[in-house]
Amino acid sequence: MYSQKELTSKKRDDFEDILEERRLSSDLRYAMKCYTPVIYKGLSPCKPNAIKSTVLQSEQVQYVIKQLAKEMGESPDIIQEEATEILDEMGHSMQLGTIRFFAFTLSKIFKQLFQRVCVNEEGMQRLQHAIQEHPVVLLPSHRSYVDFLMLSYLLYTYDLALPVIAAGIDFLGMKIIGELLRRAGAFFMRRSFGGNRLYWAVFAEYVKTMLRTGYAPIEFFLEGTRSRTAKTLTPKFGLLNIVMEPFFKREVFDTYLVPISISYERILEESLYAYELLGVPKPKESTSGLLKARRILSDNFGTIHIYVGQPVSLRTLASGRVSRCPYNLVPRHLPQKPSEDIQEFVRDVAYKMELLQIENMVLSPWVLVAAVLLQNLPAMDFELLIEKTLWLKGLTQTFGGFIEWPDNLCAKKAVVSGLTLHSNIARLVDGHVVLNDKGVEDGAVGEIVFKHALAILMCATYRNQLLNVFVRPSLVAVALQMTRSFRKEDVYSCFSFLRDVFSDEFIFFPGISLKDFEEGCFLLTKCDAIQTSQQEIYPTDKGGVTVSFLSAMFRPFVEGYQLIFRYLSKETKEAFTEKQFIPGVRNFIFQLLEKGNTQCYEALSSDMQKNALAALVQLGAVKKKKVCWDTCTETCGCTTLRGL
Repeated sequence: MYSQKELTSKKRDDFEDILEERRLSSDLRYAMKCYTPVIYKGLSPCKPNAIKSTVLQSEQVQYVIKQLAKEMGESPDIIQEEATEILDEMGHSMQLGTIRFFAFTLSKIFKQLFQRVCVNEEGMQRLQHAIQEHPVVLLPSHRSYVDFLMLSYLLYTYDLALPVIAAGIDFLGMKIIGELLRRAGAFFMRRSFGGNRLYWAVFAEYVKTMLRTGYAPIEFFLEGTRSRTAKTLTPKFGLLNIVMEPFFKREVFDTYLVPISISYERILEESLYAYELLGVPKPKESTSGLLKARRILSDNFGTIHIYVGQPVSLRTLASGRVSRCPYNLVPRHLPQKPSEDIQEFVRDVAYKMELLQIENMVLSPWVLVAAVLLQNLPAMDFELLIEKTLWLKGLTQTFGGFIEWPDNLCAKKAVVSGLTLHSNIARLVDGHVVLNDKGVEDGAVGEIVFKHALAILMCATYRNQLLNVFVRPSLVAVALQMTRSFRKEDVYSCFSFLRDVFSDEFIFFPGISLKDFEEGCFLLTKCDAIQTSQQEIYPTDKGGVTVSFLSAMFRPFVEGYQLIFRYLSKETKEAFTEKQFIPGVRNFIFQLLEKGNTQCYEALSSDMQKNALAALVQLGAVKKKKVCWDTCTETCGCTTLRGL
């Protein structure tokens, strides 16, 4: 299923700015335009209430209702009523009037927030064709709440059927806004419902009914939640499993999966994410919070690039890989746990889709500036920064990165433009670029550490976008420095270990460690950083600069994990809960920073801390076990971890 991407320059589609026309014509006329989206195989769209009725009467839901009624000694009518309530809470009620309201409102907001919204038109044409042929599942990357609003706005602009969107139940807590989202195509799912058989049956059948009828494209985020670090999160498989099932059961001939990459020159929630990573609780979704956030309308958030990828046929992916015969042996309405082969296939498809998202992520010049600046703190000469940024641009292009450099803009102007847009993160002072951590000299030591960490984490959000492209050659470079050996076998062994350790930080296709190593070596050879023979790998005379830069780019992760492992090795308690771990390790690292014993501010990130713990569990160094203390309830789901 996974074939290594073309390691040469790839021809990608051109972009068009969809806001250009909006700035020249009436938003009201745009919102009230004749909207006639293409329909799946010419079918007439069914009303949301008809979908609910179909779900309730389906054999699958009726079977679960009867089973639960029998087990609980309840009347089936009572269970049916509960299923109806679940559907009422969950279901969307898409209405054209609400869609037009959002089209008008979002036009005003997007023109205020963004300079440009650029889309690959060829991708939109491919999507239009796909929607007419087979059920379509849209799989966008997830960096901001803007993602799903922007995607619906885009499809409306191109006269395509608006998607039905899987949204968290939290949005229902937003007065008025939650109901507006429902009428714009959002259907709401609880954050956790694994043990609730009725909820699972109703939810799964609801999604599959919309897919089977081709009612509208289905949209959800494989990552499950917004990435606070701009690195792609490891995929969640639940919804993907559901949308694949109609194909496995031969209820549809094929299903198209469409990876979509949404890249932000400046992320709206950048400061909010940094505070969250440092332990400040995430604000609850609310209408009042949304109204307070309107002050951002006076800010400039640069350009968004949306790259709609090539639709991927599920039938083609499954051909020769999985057998659908087991599904023929059991009546369709009976719940059936997927076989190990099917689970492995779903996992591989999820990783493939995320790697396709990464491949088409657009990198702005500021991403390069942030990567260089973080290696040269506390201050960097402006002219040297320009020189290094230009050098990194060439290296990124050699590695296959998708850079959108403003037309005819020299390196100096591109860097200045990035600094202007991100003046809240970095600034130019007396010919040097420094982080914008104003007031960092004032206050207590702890406050100084917090402010500096905040600035570094915000800057790291943009550097992280580059890491998705650089991870394989960089891990080869780190392995070269760690092993202090030129033997290929030793370097690969270290690379493979690092790949396992960082498997929650970066996206690696399962089971192809050797291919990833070969890709990393190929790219380093391509930029003349290393030479390889049958048995050896060694840096070239001029390759030391590249190897050092790549190693330094990943140093925060290596040092951060070392600090977290050091904390765990000194943990006096025999067992501890996950809730105890995060504040404990944060305080430990905070004290080291206050004393000047480390400069690894990124180790304060809760994202890194959770990923490091997950790596230890996966490697067998820490054992994870669900337990309940005397004070806990039966269903609290406490988890303890015990060092081995």
